[in-house]
This record gives sequence, structure tokens and C-alpha cells, in this order.
Amino acid sequence: MAGRQGDPDPTLEELIDAALVHVAFDGWSEEAFRAAAADADIPLEVARASAPRGGLDLAVGFHRRADRALFERLAAEDLASMRFRDRVAHAICLRLELVAPWREAVRRAASLFALPQNAPLGAALVWETADTIWRGLGDTADDVNWYTKRASLSAVHAAAVLYWLGDETPDGSRTRAFVDRRIDEVMRVEALKARLGENPVLRRLASGPLALLGRVRAPRPGEEALPGRWRGVARPAPAGTE
Repeated sequence: MAGRQGDPDPTLEELIDAALVHVAFDGWSEEAFRAAAADADIPLEVARASAPRGGLDLAVGFHRRADRALFERLAAEDLASMRFRDRVAHAICLRLELVAPWREAVRRAASLFALPQNAPLGAALVWETADTIWRGLGDTADDVNWYTKRASLSAVHAAAVLYWLGDETPDGSRTRAFVDRRIDEVMRVEALKARLGENPVLRRLASGPLALLGRVRAPRPGEEALPGRWRGVARPAPAGTE
């Protein structure tokens, strides 16, 4: 996950810096990858060791670099005076602010990750960003809420990026208003869930599903961070490994 991948690869970081000049014209492509290696004076075989998939790995590294920067910024800021929903909105807008100088690179990355063969990777990266935000805001959930929070925020962040790419206001005010509206919608859903949970009839009807959900746990360090981890339930072995 973002912020948990260890120290960044210096070669990959150098390649990303060099590629940004070319991405606006060539996208996160093999051409941009080769041009970046040439500009950075990195032998192609060395560059390939850091980015086996060429431009795709550079796009992934670019995304994760912004997540690392976001986590550091959130750790350095004093957010105590903000309402919690405002902290979440601020974090999403801050993530966009950090990549604003490279808007076209973000646009090209969004197009790349929208391709069918890259869509799962793109979804995982958005999940990583949501996880970065929640950890940066001090989230301590260790149950099914760990997943629902990240799922909700992933949807908000993905929509915000697309809106931001089309926002031509100088100060990004329309994007901020869009994020505020999406966060308000999420908060209304959470409030509704809380009220339903307080209803004794509905609580009894949902006792079975709730008991099952109670087995869900947040991933431990080193575990896969996407949905599908269950407390006390082993993940099935891949076919052919039994």
C-alpha cells in the first residue's frame, strides 16, 4: 500500500522525473520510458530492472510518489481544529494539489489505468490512496469498517480526479465544492447506517449477517490490503498448489 512499499527506488524516481517531460506528448508509453532512460543516462537494461513494464511502472511510481507526499503532508499539518468530514475533504483536495503541476500526466495515467488490462491495477492504486488518507488522518479501524471506509473514499477520490481534470477554475473551487458534496453524501449514508443499527428490530433481523461481518479484520502488516481477508478463515490456495 502507499506509504508501505518501503523506500522508493532511486532509479525509478529518476526515470519518473525524466519521463514527465515526454508523457504529455507520448503518454506513459514505451516511447516515454525509453526517452526517459536516455535523458537520465540510465542503461536500458538497468531502467528495465526498475520498471519491467516500462511506462506502466513509471505511471504506478508517479501515483505512489504522490501518495507518499500526501502522507508526509498530513503528518505535518495540524488538523485538530477541523471537523472530521472537513479533514477528509482537505486530504482529497491536497492530493490533487500535489499533482497539479503535472495535470496532463495525471490525465494520461487515468486513461492508461482505464484500459481493461490495467483496470484492476488502477483500482488497487485508488484503494492505496484511500488507505493513505485514512492512515494519514489516524484511522484505527480494525474490522469491516476498515474496508467500508476505504471503499467509500475510493469512490469519492476517483470521481474527484475526473472532475478535477475538467475543472478550469483558477483556484479549483468547483472541484472543492464537488468533493464537499460527495463527502456529505457519504456522511449521510454513515448516519443512516448508525440509525439503522440503533433500531432493535432491524438489529435482530441483521444479527446473522452482522455476526459474519464481525469476522472481517483489517489486514496485518505484510498482508494483502484489498478486500477478502477474513478473521479465522484461511484464503483458499491457488489452483494446482494443494
